[in-house]
Amino acid sequence: MNPPATARAAQGSAPTLRDRLKDPSLLREQCFVDGAWTGTPARAVTNPANGAELAKIPVMSTAETTEAVEAAERAFPAWAKFTAKRRSNILRKWFELIIANREDLAMILTSEQGKPLTEALGEIDIGGAYVEFFAEEARRVYGETIPTQRPDARLLAIRQPIGVCGAITPWNFPCSMITRKVSPALAAGCTVVLKPANETPLTALALVALAEKAGVPKGVFNVLTGNSSAIGKVLCEHPAVRFIGFTGSTEVGKILYQQASVGVKKLGLELGGNAPFVVFDDADIDAAVDGA
Repeated sequence: MNPPATARAAQGSAPTLRDRLKDPSLLREQCFVDGAWTGTPARAVTNPANGAELAKIPVMSTAETTEAVEAAERAFPAWAKFTAKRRSNILRKWFELIIANREDLAMILTSEQGKPLTEALGEIDIGGAYVEFFAEEARRVYGETIPTQRPDARLLAIRQPIGVCGAITPWNFPCSMITRKVSPALAAGCTVVLKPANETPLTALALVALAEKAGVPKGVFNVLTGNSSAIGKVLCEHPAVRFIGFTGSTEVGKILYQQASVGVKKLGLELGGNAPFVVFDDADIDAAVDGA
């Protein structure tokens, strides 16, 4: 057994990330598939500031991704039949748990991603706000009536969940990019298989742990870490996946676009973003160039 935090402090060792969390159970080292925590921790997740190991994550690949997609496919019919109010209540509970655990989530985020803790707290709040917004929008997935050319006919359009959605998110906003993709899909009645960036998977695993606690049924929200190209290929080519959402580089977006064309899948791509900044006349130009 590891010595308690007080003993380690007395021995002069620095507290670990787990030691610094109010709820250490949020630091997960397994993936979440079909309502179960699975996989052997193998790949280290490190603090970009000092290279210290924070945790290990599983290296999942083709077989595990197929398993996750099939779990999401099985879970889809029942989740789609939940009333809008029932899905909304579950998402609302997820939002409340995110806010209740915002300090721990921010600590995890800043430890693996590197942004200042103040910014990490802000991102957790924004990520929670996405869940809150779509929890309310779940109740307002309205249809419409459409005029026709016949006096004895009426056209009705209704909105229905599309099915299994694949989501691939980047390292720079490991909370808000996830909730911005996952919460609208869940609100609409879709199921999700998420692949977070390997640099910042711990925030994703903490979020799905809270989603599980909020009552999201097994198979509805799955999270995989590991071989990015293999996982992405399955998400793009498996016939059960009906939509792919990706934020990242244009180069990778083109690959996903090509792979998804096999099944003519719907795509939502946010590609090639940049972060410009202004250099004023009194700035140190050399330092600004180095910072770029």
